[in-house]
Amino acid sequence: MDLDRARVLVAGLGTSGRAAARAARNAGAAVSTYDDRADDADHHDLASVDLAGYGLVGTSPGLPPHHRLLTAAAGAGLAVVSEVELAWWLRAERPGRGLAPWLALTGTNGKTTTVGMLASVLAAAGERVAEVGNVGTPVVQVVTDPDVDVLAVELSSFQLHFTSSVAARAGAVLNIAADHLDWHGSLEAYAADKAKVWHEAGTVVYNADDPATARLVCDHTGHDRGQVGFTLGPPGPGQYGVVDATLVDRATGDDLVELAAVADLAALAGPDGTVASHVVADALAAAALARAHGVAPAHVGEGLAAFTPGAHRIVTVAQVGDVSFVDDSKATNAHAAAASLAGFAPRSVVWIAGGLAKGAVFDDLVATRADRLRAAVLIGTDRGPWREALARHAPQVPVIEVDDGETGTVMSRAVAAAHRLATDPTAGPGPVVVLLAPASASMDQFTSYADRGDRFAYAARALAPAT
Repeated sequence: MDLDRARVLVAGLGTSGRAAARAARNAGAAVSTYDDRADDADHHDLASVDLAGYGLVGTSPGLPPHHRLLTAAAGAGLAVVSEVELAWWLRAERPGRGLAPWLALTGTNGKTTTVGMLASVLAAAGERVAEVGNVGTPVVQVVTDPDVDVLAVELSSFQLHFTSSVAARAGAVLNIAADHLDWHGSLEAYAADKAKVWHEAGTVVYNADDPATARLVCDHTGHDRGQVGFTLGPPGPGQYGVVDATLVDRATGDDLVELAAVADLAALAGPDGTVASHVVADALAAAALARAHGVAPAHVGEGLAAFTPGAHRIVTVAQVGDVSFVDDSKATNAHAAAASLAGFAPRSVVWIAGGLAKGAVFDDLVATRADRLRAAVLIGTDRGPWREALARHAPQVPVIEVDDGETGTVMSRAVAAAHRLATDPTAGPGPVVVLLAPASASMDQFTSYADRGDRFAYAARALAPAT
């Protein structure tokens, strides 16, 4: 759609919504804004909006499809598009080089780590890369920059829902597990939105070890485009995989091409130096996307070795005697928490879990990871589902609940309780990890998962100021 002189209503004034409004104005559109709460929005109530006066609605990922404004817009026959879709329309030609390609990825977990790895690999290859999307810079802010060679784009299911024409050079789905079902309505709808990252992609990258993703690639992609799988085992033809602790490429030729050693991912290892399997999977996905862009094998290894993880993603924040304190506050759902727990030895984890459950149950998570638990500390306003799942599937695990009466001190009390459990001599010998992997949203007691992780680190470090 040509936005010059178009009338556009931007709904939702978060980071991406404000960026979309600026970009649309720069493209010549007459822009009005809607937000239920933001004081500087032009409209706060649907009754004040004359939808007949607009040609397009751009929506923030914070607004679900059933939001009253979006359903009214759809009923009025208006196109409703994401900031990502808008960015695709506004891409600018680079003199003599055409449009900058997109390497896009999505998944229930691992997106931010993988896009960071991908950006590091592209930078190692000498590319001027923009790391954009779901967490970080909105895509629409950089698509008109002529100095950008390639975009590494992290996409959430919220962003993909209202995206229809993006055609990435390569698109990847890392994994699929139940999440955000209150927003999408069903697991099938959630997965279908994730599959949009493959729309007309030059290379389709998928997790061959994840049954849900493997099914999704069969259901939502054609057979006339390159499909590339990644696996933690030896790769078959057309796959990336691992042989003798080495990441290898068997997708770009008949022979195995060495890309990097698992040891190159040491910056993402746990307290015992072990690199978790889901981290290796993320690295393989990043490698597959980079290789689809033509990056040489040596640069893949160089970029992965140079990558350092962001905060709140399996980061050891304190060491107090034999007790390691690990912040994985980014593990906001059961799938992510299960992957986090899997990286530690049996009966070595005092687990701080809980938060805003959003209707989720945790029986499968507790049942599959009970062997890792030494004890558990429950926080949050929705402790019931955790208490019940632990009682059913891990009755031998001691559990302490931190009441939510004093929200401001909840994390310091949780860390103190976890430390007592970790140093209890009756629990047995061996190194112990106090792991914050809540599997829940943070907004009941914290401003964000980052705030939750920061408070955990502060409380843990306070136990041993000298370290």
